[in-house]
Amino acid sequence: MPTILLVEDNEMNRDMLSRRLMRKGYDVLLAVDGQQGIDMCLLQAKPDLMLLDMSLPVKDGWQVAREMKSHDVLQTIPIIALTAHAMADDRQRALLAGCDDYDTKPVDLPRLLGKIEHLLGTPE
Repeated sequence: MPTILLVEDNEMNRDMLSRRLMRKGYDVLLAVDGQQGIDMCLLQAKPDLMLLDMSLPVKDGWQVAREMKSHDVLQTIPIIALTAHAMADDRQRALLAGCDDYDTKPVDLPRLLGKIEHLLGTPE
């Protein structure tokens, strides 16, 4: 199964979402801040997809997305922005930063899984 890197600083969100993704058969890697997320992609296993909280310590999700998409090795990793910001311009801002898709919190798992499967090219 594909590997998903979940970059989320909130422990409850990280725990809940990682368990639900693992139950669906995904391998899940965890990072608690933006810099750790980038470092994990560069120094450890390159994930198949990144779920990226946009409000992170050290480097926020906007910075992470821009850095990932400007890096030769990392630019092909699809990124789904996860945020409690649900305004239309927040979605546009995430896409302009380099995210491939956008989803709001609280997470609607069926909707998020559809976006993951679409970006990974796997059947729903």
